[in-house]
Amino acid sequence: MGKTTTAINLGASLAANDLQVLLIDSDPQGNSTTGLGLQKSQDQPGLYDLLLGTAKPEEVIRSTDLEGLYVISADKNLIAANLELVGIEDREFQLRHRIAGLRERFAFALIDCPPALDLLTLNALIAADSVLVPIQCEFFALEGVSELMDTIDRIRDAFDHPLEIEGILLTMYDDRTNLTRQVAADLKQFFADEIFATVIPRSIRLAEAPSFGKPILGYDPRSKGAESYIQLAKEVLDHEQARKSAQGAR
Repeated sequence: MGKTTTAINLGASLAANDLQVLLIDSDPQGNSTTGLGLQKSQDQPGLYDLLLGTAKPEEVIRSTDLEGLYVISADKNLIAANLELVGIEDREFQLRHRIAGLRERFAFALIDCPPALDLLTLNALIAADSVLVPIQCEFFALEGVSELMDTIDRIRDAFDHPLEIEGILLTMYDDRTNLTRQVAADLKQFFADEIFATVIPRSIRLAEAPSFGKPILGYDPRSKGAESYIQLAKEVLDHEQARKSAQGAR
């Protein structure tokens, strides 16, 4: 329970704040797509078609059952995109170019990345302004986050892209276990203010929700998981307000 669960439920929680939110499913498994109750159809253009320039943004954006939340879907065709993008000029910037015109329409665009660092992930990171890092509270957590931070530094340098860290989110959190408490303490010591105050609890209800094609807000709005993602959305909105205030003060 990590990146896709967070993409779906943070998107839903931001949309519940009367915001227009776009979730871009960049993982060929398409779990964000099906987790919001959308079918993966060969007849429906998705991110693959957008990246390769065979469809326009307005042709690939799909509505969901939650007002304000929209999706650009993924399917297994995305696997081929990694190969087909290789021969394209500025291949790492294709997603950034394709969605540039959507910035005025949506308050937030969230990208659910693949688990591997490939061309799809690189396109997502270069299209993004900031990165939210969900991390499970397990033994190798610190090592995994450290490697990701190194990757982000390399992207900043290689592509002159000022990618920010939105925050590190502790998921599968169970404060009854010594391991969870120790991992959380280590991460907070190492990354300090980059750790979100909100933690996402280990939750059966959160794990069940995608099989019903719903975010936790639609499946069990009174659960601890739903409360946690609502709180996370508030933190993200506070970060955004602080950024705007800082820019206005310059």
